[in-house]
Amino acid sequence: MAKKKDMLLVGSKTKEVLKKGKVNVSGDALEGLNEVVYWYVDQAVKRAKANGRKTVRAHDFCIN
Repeated sequence: MAKKKDMLLVGSKTKEVLKKGKVNVSGDALEGLNEVVYWYVDQAVKRAKANGRKTVRAHDFCIN
């Protein structure tokens, strides 16, 4: 079984934004979004390193 990752999101704020879209939020929605955030962070780290930097910048989160 995979280790549960720490939550990087503020649950109440995230749910607030989702509910503004007039949708319900399932119990596992935030966990799924949290996985996406971890993936984006990992990709940004890889991009910074590939460009010879130790500093992650905003543009490292952009999708080409």
